[in-house]
Amino acid sequence: MNGQATDGRTGTGAGAKAAADGGTGTRADTAADARTGAGADAGTGRDAIVRAARRAFAFRPYAEVTMRGIAADAGVSASLIVKYFGTKEGLFNTIADFGPAADQLFAAPLDTLGRHLVLTLVGSRRDQRGDPLLRVVFSLGNDDERTLLRERFGEQITQRLTGLLSGRDRELRAELIAGQLLGLGATLSLHRAGAGARATPERLADLYAPALQRLVTG
Repeated sequence: MNGQATDGRTGTGAGAKAAADGGTGTRADTAADARTGAGADAGTGRDAIVRAARRAFAFRPYAEVTMRGIAADAGVSASLIVKYFGTKEGLFNTIADFGPAADQLFAAPLDTLGRHLVLTLVGSRRDQRGDPLLRVVFSLGNDDERTLLRERFGEQITQRLTGLLSGRDRELRAELIAGQLLGLGATLSLHRAGAGARATPERLADLYAPALQRLVTG
């Protein structure tokens, strides 16, 4: 991984279990993500590839993940992965990139950011059938490629949010906001068919956003 993960491995212990059960919710959740991605992006299969790759890197060490295996899981050809991502490293780096999610999450003034964060997170989950942040759960494993996920999340989500905030304890508040967003995503995944799935994004924001907004304003 060009010095970013020198041992080329991803742990398969508790961290992989957490990623498998929580990366986008449950194992059934991740399987549904891959199936939906293939249908939603039938012309290119790019979304299906990304979802299959997230699951593959959660379940197996990096060195054991193959382009052929990801292609089979996504229902596409291995050459299509090469077309979009070039190499396995390029695909992993896409999985580890939280920049696009940050662009969407933080695209609101601070006085309305709490509500925007909830609406954006929920909207992304429902529109794209996947959570924009929960893949950082992959990073709870051993110190290898998952270290890159933690670093990217810290730089692109937490540190970027810290720079947007004002007042005291900006870094602490940013960390707590990130934790609240991960908690919301994990809860919605855990209760995939529960009340949260039936609630409108606006109602979820009514209930969840005030606590986030208090952290935003300090």
